[in-house]
Amino acid sequence: MQGENDVHTLVIGREAMACRFEVVFNAGEVPDATAIAVDCLDLVDEIESQITVYRDSSELARLNATAAAGWQPVEAGLFSLLLEARDLHERTGGAFDMAAGSLVRTWGFLRRQGRTPTADELALAREAAGTQWVEFDTAGSRVRFIRPGVELNPGAIGKGWAIDRVMDKLRDCDVPSALVHGGASSVRAIGGQGIAPSGRRSWPVGVRHPLRPGRRLATVQLIDRALGTSGSGTQFFIERGRRLGHILDPRTGVPAEGVLSATVVAPTAAEADSLSTALYVLGPPGLARVAPAGGGVGAILVVPGKAAGAVRVLTANLSEDLFAIEPGEGVEA
Repeated sequence: MQGENDVHTLVIGREAMACRFEVVFNAGEVPDATAIAVDCLDLVDEIESQITVYRDSSELARLNATAAAGWQPVEAGLFSLLLEARDLHERTGGAFDMAAGSLVRTWGFLRRQGRTPTADELALAREAAGTQWVEFDTAGSRVRFIRPGVELNPGAIGKGWAIDRVMDKLRDCDVPSALVHGGASSVRAIGGQGIAPSGRRSWPVGVRHPLRPGRRLATVQLIDRALGTSGSGTQFFIERGRRLGHILDPRTGVPAEGVLSATVVAPTAAEADSLSTALYVLGPPGLARVAPAGGGVGAILVVPGKAAGAVRVLTANLSEDLFAIEPGEGVEA
């Protein structure tokens, strides 16, 4: 995703969660913008320390190590994330599953070193994968795993959830307009960039072309919404001429195929991130499920076109005045 017309914006950023997080303000609109942004980025660091699976000291890593032995107390914020992930798992028919960490590990994507597991390795990983093996005690904010080997991995929701917490902080600081993004995949906005001639304020966000990284495929006008994009353009490996991406179908345990990118516009960044992952897994049949007509979620699905190097763009529940495909060759109707 790419922002537009940054001439009159103030951007404060920091590396976190294996990408660059940035808080973007309208220049001169918020007197304490820099200090507020630093506090927001400190919050992202705190959240990463809590939910990362790359540090044994994180609360989520400790939960993965102990929850199979019995009930474990969970901090309130993390517990709310786990409950939201459980609800999204059900909402997507299992296409999004935070409890698929064993599959991520066995395919080598946990350490960004993709490899095809043996049939026995994959079978063992599938036995331990799934939200059905996670039990919640909502009264006591506790979690337990009902079989060994279960792993929670927030890769498809963690950045969005952190952005939502940052947005909460910005609202508490009475910030009228801001855009927050984590890398090229997660963004949420309030208010608008500058003052639009029509009087309606929005933040224009570009969706990248999945086959031509330097080109913008479409532009979405965000108005108090979030946008998430999922694709395997940067994390994949080639085996016997076959390209295998890092987005796994948790229902089958193998990499999802057939989609180039999936983008979702939703009320929160956690929703947008997780639902875009689910849509990538589900493909065209999942558009109605992820973005039903008249609901609060819109979707953009990019699939291969008939001609070599061409793409086809499918949309669901998106207003034409808020979404536009950029002119250019290689986009089929």
